[in-house]
Amino acid sequence: MPAAAGPTTRVVVTGIGCVSPLGANVESTWRAAIAGESGIRQITRFDAVDFACRVAGEVDAPLEPSALSAKDLRRTDRSVLMALVAAEEALADSGLALDQEDCDRIGVAIGSGIGGLGTIVENDRVLVERGPRRVSPFTIPMGIANMASGLVSLHHGLRGPNLCHVSACASGAHSIGEGTRLIQRGEADVMLVGGTEAPILEVALAGFASMKALSTHNDAPTEASRPFDRGRDGFVMGEGAGLLVLESEEHSRTRGASVLARVAGYGATADASHMVAPDPEGRGAARCIELALADAGLPPEQIGYVNAHATSTPAGDPTEVTALRRVFGSHIERLPISATKSMTGHLLGAAGALEAILSIRALRSGVLPPTINLDDPDPECELDHVANKARPAHVAAALSNSFGFGGTNATLVLTVDEL
Repeated sequence: MPAAAGPTTRVVVTGIGCVSPLGANVESTWRAAIAGESGIRQITRFDAVDFACRVAGEVDAPLEPSALSAKDLRRTDRSVLMALVAAEEALADSGLALDQEDCDRIGVAIGSGIGGLGTIVENDRVLVERGPRRVSPFTIPMGIANMASGLVSLHHGLRGPNLCHVSACASGAHSIGEGTRLIQRGEADVMLVGGTEAPILEVALAGFASMKALSTHNDAPTEASRPFDRGRDGFVMGEGAGLLVLESEEHSRTRGASVLARVAGYGATADASHMVAPDPEGRGAARCIELALADAGLPPEQIGYVNAHATSTPAGDPTEVTALRRVFGSHIERLPISATKSMTGHLLGAAGALEAILSIRALRSGVLPPTINLDDPDPECELDHVANKARPAHVAAALSNSFGFGGTNATLVLTVDEL
């Protein structure tokens, strides 16, 4: 029988893995982030000449998870491939010897905002051009959002809870938070959690552009994503995956694992205000942050760094600033804040997971990644910005925000041993 667990069970991170517009793995992504490099380029996946937005954060790395044959690679959706690559890195980083573990007690929760949209779009083309008999039998399995969790579970023999949180841009953070809760409830010893997204598709680009949500700084792609800057005009889409291995602290100690950080707090709320726009008063976001701090048992002044959701939209950035000011009061004046979407673009359902990984690396390295392109800070967004250059800072607790369409909010508090 598993050991008794409960709300006081400490949940730790023992492995991380990612693929992003900045790199093929965690190390290359982190090096690029602290160097202030941009992963935003002109779109190469298709001809975007007629689109209002023609830039995005594409993953250049080959997506060849060792678990798949060449035949399987061709029929697996891009979002699933990225999750499989990130899973291999995270599991290797954790040092888990799966052949020696009770895999009934190891689960998977990989979120996605839109899942295998690429597979659906491609097979709709086949249907129209070649008829129904030529539609792939993999259309449905690869189109559904939970197939990333499903194939990671299948290829690694992980038989615990198998979930997919679909909550727009908060999906990855919700997966981390809810995976933490599963461990605290004693339903799993280990959870492989995070998010994956492959949204750089004609229909997605056109749809977001029709909402006037995307940047049109097409002539200077690396400068298009500019959170908190007066010249911001919308977000830039990115793709990628980020996965974390979570364990109960007791389980990690039993196997002698190296602990990277602790998931100390998690909050989840709804704005109940608007379908796609944030509550302008930031009430739902503020309450989410407060819940995460209460869950961590930390007063606001013990947070030493914030990785903001800040997507570079005219409405979203100042709303998050309002929420942060509401929660942190005078501490906000000395609280370093950065928006790494300035470099990666917005990975939608994978954003919260990648940003949690970057926050963990910031805690462990004593270096805070910057917000690039912050040349003319919007007075409405006045904060202690880590602007344009990484900043040395040894902090013990970081907060990471993720907010999504539908008014869904998620906040994580991550800590290291010093706290």
